[in-house]
Amino acid sequence: MAIAAGFLQDRESPQYESGKIVVAAARSDEPIRKEFSFKAATDYLAQGSQAWTEKRQCLACHTNGTFMQLAPLLEGAFDQEIDQQRRFFVAELRRLSAVPASSLVTGLKPTQTAYLANGLASWDANGSGELSSETKQALDLMLQLQSKDGSYLNLACWPPFESSPFHGATVAALALTTAPGYLSQLDDTQTENANRLKRYLQSTPPPHDYARVLLLWVGTQWRDLLSAKQQKELIEMILGHQNIDGGWSIRSFGTPETWGGGVRAQKLRTDPEFLTNPSDGHQTGLVIMVLRDAGLPVTHPAIQAGVAWLKSNQRVSGRWWTRSLNTDRSHFITYSGTFYPLIALQKCGEIDSLATQSSR
Repeated sequence: MAIAAGFLQDRESPQYESGKIVVAAARSDEPIRKEFSFKAATDYLAQGSQAWTEKRQCLACHTNGTFMQLAPLLEGAFDQEIDQQRRFFVAELRRLSAVPASSLVTGLKPTQTAYLANGLASWDANGSGELSSETKQALDLMLQLQSKDGSYLNLACWPPFESSPFHGATVAALALTTAPGYLSQLDDTQTENANRLKRYLQSTPPPHDYARVLLLWVGTQWRDLLSAKQQKELIEMILGHQNIDGGWSIRSFGTPETWGGGVRAQKLRTDPEFLTNPSDGHQTGLVIMVLRDAGLPVTHPAIQAGVAWLKSNQRVSGRWWTRSLNTDRSHFITYSGTFYPLIALQKCGEIDSLATQSSR
């Protein structure tokens, strides 16, 4: 089933493609829907994740990693797809567990393992509510791959997901705090690893305001990570970034030089969107998710304005547009830029999970 085939031009490659799945290229000029469609969004997310896994056979933070982290939160929306992705995640766990841990501490592997553990933990937390043997095995492996300073090695070339060890550390922290009961059964070495991660997040200056949003996210889940004063300051920082149209822009949460290496800074400096900071689905959804977890009520004016922006800016394909910080080709950030809005709307009472089960 092709999504928004009318927006796929000869000069553009599909964003996701495998077998009968053809997901059209993400484009800034794609028309906006007349009304919000949960089904259009979930169709896009289900097909994108399936196509990526089938064709690439790898765990990508921006697609199937994000899917397994968030799909279990939308009760009944992705049951079949979650089962398929979980089988892939377990197969990846077996593959990684079969090699020496010393071979997994380079490049992106520690952060990928954190996404693996986080996805399995989310499945447990939002399913049986009990820690599965596979999730425990993934978390045990994840703790072995920790850097000496407590962080999780990551790349510095594909922001926002693959941009810094700080980002990897936040994913690992979410995995630890999401997994039911895992923190209560650590041995002495694992306890020190968890404490080292906590100290790293408490003492390391985040590389940009985007990372501070992630820090607040972790702080809402990990007791005593942040003080009440720190949480308040982070909330105020986030609110200060809100655009006049009610949304938020990922481009306003970091300077070009803080997003990674290579020629990215030069590219971003000449990007018109970096000067205008247009609101996007990724950052608006992420911010609302985190602010709700931090205790801001649905009635808060900033939340209300953000929800209104989300409901009036979904594209015909079901996506919300977010321009990549990397290249102007695949724009894979529209994947999280669609998942985050759905979770944000759910946390604001805008999606009835029971009602949507029959609409897919």
